[in-house]
Amino acid sequence: MKHLMNLLKGALIGTAEVIPGVSGGTLALILGVYDRIIFSASEFVAGFLALFKKNKTAGLRFKNIDLKLLLPLLVGMASALVLGAKILEPLLEQFPEFSRAAFAGMIAVSISIPFSMAGKWGMREFLLGAVAAIAAVLMTSLPQAQAGNPSGLVIVGSAAIAICALVLPGVSGSFLLLAMGMYAPTIAAVNDRDLGFLGLFALGAILGLGSFASLLQFLLSHHHKITMVVMTGLMVGSLRALWPWQDEARSFTQITEPVLTVTWFVVGAAMVLGVIFAERRFKAKSQ
Repeated sequence: MKHLMNLLKGALIGTAEVIPGVSGGTLALILGVYDRIIFSASEFVAGFLALFKKNKTAGLRFKNIDLKLLLPLLVGMASALVLGAKILEPLLEQFPEFSRAAFAGMIAVSISIPFSMAGKWGMREFLLGAVAAIAAVLMTSLPQAQAGNPSGLVIVGSAAIAICALVLPGVSGSFLLLAMGMYAPTIAAVNDRDLGFLGLFALGAILGLGSFASLLQFLLSHHHKITMVVMTGLMVGSLRALWPWQDEARSFTQITEPVLTVTWFVVGAAMVLGVIFAERRFKAKSQ
């Protein structure tokens, strides 16, 4: 029964990771497996590094990995990712405006998470957040990388950045891919079983977990407020990438079907509000 429950938990987290704006880390926190995932991931990276350095502590590190949790969790996540990619790819191709509107609604609501985690905001925080937002607007205004044939370096780098979302509840890995122009190619690679692309993506995820994740944990431990402020600003500015009416070069186009587009924005926002409400209920019951 435990394995079945962990399989289901993995499926829920995997579903969250496919949808931009819904944080897999937040779902892991709600389901009570977040700390064990992060600890096991940390031990895996430490064990791999120890093995590379021929350190005798490698075996001990690998023994600390909670395989009884991770194996069914990973199977559930992989199954949900494959199914979610199958559903989302045609929607992205046939209804790009509505898809972006729904994703924008999800992100707009998700901004409240790092904003509240930063605590009290003063003039310094708002200025720093504004700088981060402007930087994100400038970055997401650039033309996207060629969706059909991204370079190996781009695949590895985007995966390394996106995997950090698992370390930080409230941040969506799919949204980071979307802002970098790598969401659609990744979804297509999953559906096409592109092993070359997926292998490079897995390599980037491992590298990101071993480097950026440790950096994020350090920043959260020693500079929590500033990290959350910058995160909030980046998410606000990155909404530029989700403006519904734009072409592939990210140039603004004519507004069409505004009522239906706004409706999808509201639907997306409502989905994330439900997740946030569930998380708060969970925290209230656990206290």
